[in-house]
Amino acid sequence: MSAILSRRPARLAIGLVAPVLLLAWWQYQATAGDSRSLAFAPLGSVGTAFVGMAASGALLFDIAATLTRSLFGLVVGGGVGIAVGVLTGLSRPLDRIVGPFLHAVRQVPLMGWLPLLGLWFGAAEGSQAIVVCLSAFFPAMLNTHAGVANVERRFLDVGRIYGFTPMQRFRRILLPAAMPMILTGLTQALAFTWIAEIGTEILLGTGGGLGVTLQNAQMQQRMDVILVTILVTAMIGLAVNQLFLALRRHLLRWQAAPL
Repeated sequence: MSAILSRRPARLAIGLVAPVLLLAWWQYQATAGDSRSLAFAPLGSVGTAFVGMAASGALLFDIAATLTRSLFGLVVGGGVGIAVGVLTGLSRPLDRIVGPFLHAVRQVPLMGWLPLLGLWFGAAEGSQAIVVCLSAFFPAMLNTHAGVANVERRFLDVGRIYGFTPMQRFRRILLPAAMPMILTGLTQALAFTWIAEIGTEILLGTGGGLGVTLQNAQMQQRMDVILVTILVTAMIGLAVNQLFLALRRHLLRWQAAPL
């Protein structure tokens, strides 16, 4: 079995089994001829809706809008999270001061901030951007803090023996040692920003995007458009995640491969 799984085409074929079975079951429900046909759009109409949305440019606009805002949230929220994680990992007094506050704030569900942000900034893209940035901030901050604070002492002793300055110690010891955890945090942040962006688009319905299209399609009872948007959302999320994992493997190529 492991010999089969070592081959990329075999892994791809196995991964397609569940989606193909799901599509076959869906098509059966859509063509059953009773009330189920109202709840399940035939795959043919879904394909027609996809072609129409792609040809009009609406699908590309939605994808670009959602991806742009997700990337903005990842860069800003993840960047601030890494900076705060490094500072709290290096300074125990600072961690004691801001740690309890940050841990209390992260207990509030992301969507729970929307009513307050809506009062402050209105139900517009500003509130949406803050929630998406928060979704990237906490996983990046927590993993970076753990990576920096738990660097093995023997590595720090080597830097002390060689007389490294604080900047040299950070650049040559702390940052490489913490890099696996930092990238783990960014991997989580990537998924959370995508989910938060789609969720806020559905709830706020501003600025266009895949979530806005989902909300509009639900109000218009367009099952075919809903399915197209869900499939596109899933495929783009999967593709972006795979690209980031490939980047992570490249950056951490110096690590030993898992047995």
